[in-house]
Amino acid sequence: MTGRQDPAPLPPIKVLLADDQALLRSAFRILVDSEPDMEVVGEAADGAQALELTRRTRPDVVLMDIRMPGTDGLTATRAIGADPELAAVHVVMLTTFEVDEYVVESIRAGASGFLGKGAEPDELLNAIRIAAQGEALLSPAATKGLIATFLKQGDAGGPAPSADSAHAERLASLTVREREVLVHVAGGNSNDGIAAVLAVSPLTVKTHVNRAMSKLGARDRAQLVVFAYESGLVRPRVE
Repeated sequence: MTGRQDPAPLPPIKVLLADDQALLRSAFRILVDSEPDMEVVGEAADGAQALELTRRTRPDVVLMDIRMPGTDGLTATRAIGADPELAAVHVVMLTTFEVDEYVVESIRAGASGFLGKGAEPDELLNAIRIAAQGEALLSPAATKGLIATFLKQGDAGGPAPSADSAHAERLASLTVREREVLVHVAGGNSNDGIAAVLAVSPLTVKTHVNRAMSKLGARDRAQLVVFAYESGLVRPRVE
């Protein structure tokens, strides 16, 4: 009689740390390596080193400081996002101030989201797990107002951004339901939250989100949010 075999354990999430502060990297390493489902595969002190180590170690997640001497985190993130061989790498930007002028540029460059350096340890670990799953991480403290504020270029009373022909063509490729889901995604809502509002299953929402990402050429939900505002589908608001 053959006993039932347990499924093989999943490999640990490979994490690369990129920050010019050695003390902070050490703290992150201790935290990440203390988790059974994660391991640190490298440390970088600037963006150039982060890019080189990313190509060598192929991490699942890069925790990338935005501001570093020499090659900064934004430049390194652009290079990672532009390399088809690194498509499976997810970048989470680290910033001292969550309202940061580089946040939207980071997402445009291919980052999965951002997290304040003052985040609690559990928040950081949760961010790594979320990013490793290919989901977007936009910190709760900044999600709803930040991107809209930057995309409207400080003009609170101006009109909604108008879609150019490229945006309009891509927007037209979406179904009515996919547009509706995209609006909710731009509001920072989770699949479960959207499902509750639309009275459908979370799996159905996930399917619509994935189809929208495919049609719009977005790497993840974070880029869907940016597209929603840039195309004019969602009007920026300041609360």
